[in-house]
Amino acid sequence: MSETLNRTQIVARTELKETSKRQQVGILGGNFNPVHHAHLIVADQVYHQLGLDKIYLMPTYEPPHIDHKTTISSELRLDMLELALASDDYLEIETLEINRAGKSYTYETMKTLTELNPDVDYYFIIGGDMVEYLPKWYEIEKLMSLVQLVGVRRPNYPITSEYPLIWVDVPLMDISSSLIRAKVAKGDSVNYLLPRDVINYIEMKGLYRDG
Repeated sequence: MSETLNRTQIVARTELKETSKRQQVGILGGNFNPVHHAHLIVADQVYHQLGLDKIYLMPTYEPPHIDHKTTISSELRLDMLELALASDDYLEIETLEINRAGKSYTYETMKTLTELNPDVDYYFIIGGDMVEYLPKWYEIEKLMSLVQLVGVRRPNYPITSEYPLIWVDVPLMDISSSLIRAKVAKGDSVNYLLPRDVINYIEMKGLYRDG
């Protein structure tokens, strides 16, 4: 059921955009604690490869995992996102989950967004390592009726699924927010792992120093 992005798909989507008033918008969710270059590269590559109108980075208020994940305040994470996206007009921030507060389930979020924006087609971006967990997602069948899933290929993970996905290739970057937090806590350099303005903000606020 999965599909691999190719030139024919790109041309078809471009022609559809030219004849339709509907916007094609990508959503990249995450904790962004902090946002880093791997996040930005995924967003940029999906935007260009699929020919979308916008990509929204959507920070969660509280991840819906059983094991609680400690995070910093949403205000601090939003500040860093704004700094990271300041120079790109096609990358923006969606604050719905932050504003709603509480646990965030993708289906509930996308249901609200599609109701608020009926003229938008949404492309929800997930890492290839998450595809095998889709059957366990809350209201996954209903979610599939609302969005097109976009899978980012990951080494050693299959590109097959019972759900229809568009697969994209993105340059591999072994960067994670947890790696950055650990490096900051130890006083190690994080240069070039995330935007300079975000690094400066982390230093100014003294974030992640307590490990």
